[in-house]
Amino acid sequence: MKKLAILVGAIALTGSTFAQEKQYLPESGDWAVGIDATPFLNYLGNFIGGNGTNTAPNWNFLTTNQTITGKYFASEDMAYRGSLRIGFGSNTERGMVGQTGAAAPTYPALAAMVEDTYKSSFSNIGLAGGFEKRKGSGRLIGFYGAELGIAFGSSKEAYTYGNDIVAADGTIPATTDFMAMGGENLGLDTYGNDARITESKGGSMFGIGIRGFIGAEYFVLPKLSLGGEFGWGLGVMSAGASSTTMESTDGSTVGTQTMEGSKSSAFGLDTDFNNSVFGPAGSLRMTFHF
Repeated sequence: MKKLAILVGAIALTGSTFAQEKQYLPESGDWAVGIDATPFLNYLGNFIGGNGTNTAPNWNFLTTNQTITGKYFASEDMAYRGSLRIGFGSNTERGMVGQTGAAAPTYPALAAMVEDTYKSSFSNIGLAGGFEKRKGSGRLIGFYGAELGIAFGSSKEAYTYGNDIVAADGTIPATTDFMAMGGENLGLDTYGNDARITESKGGSMFGIGIRGFIGAEYFVLPKLSLGGEFGWGLGVMSAGASSTTMESTDGSTVGTQTMEGSKSSAFGLDTDFNNSVFGPAGSLRMTFHF
């Protein structure tokens, strides 16, 4: 009877431990979001080492291409994963300069002014999706799977000027220098004449990649894990030619020139550090499940 009681107690203890262990792991229907664990581990290491300049850790993107990374658990041993970045933006700066050819003012009138404008815009889009299979017992879980990713990007700068170029003047009129505001609109044309830029476009970027991955994570707290992964796959990137359009005069004619920059492309079948669609995946990550 004593042996039976001990056996029943051991089974009950094992069941209790297993139930507690299960609380650490994600379940079907759970969601997860991943961040870079490095700042937190650095903070902990500096804290233990007595570093007096230790600063609070930052909540950083998991990848260098700044995508939001998450998972959805279809079951306890299979999850769909994805990452997303959709970014658009524009900025407009204005500068006032004296109007060319305007009569000189008499006190207390102000000099006639005209407006120059500088507008910059950009877009960054990154999408990835895939699945992972999970295997393990207790808090230590291994996983493997595959995913596909694409990326797009572009940029543009446009300038408008209040003073028109007069051919006979042989140079550009009073014009705002937007250098301090993030632009670069003044320079020389290919003949060495003073010139001002009217439009500048960055080459449109496109990338696509497919990869397989394998990794592991350990649940240090209920539904909070530390882990990492390595991947290998195919990546293709291309960037179109940039272009710059400027206007100038040689003293007799007002003309415009459009210069194209170089194009680039890349192909790789390698580990993740050469795959810019997904970004480096070898770093430690912290994943929150809910």
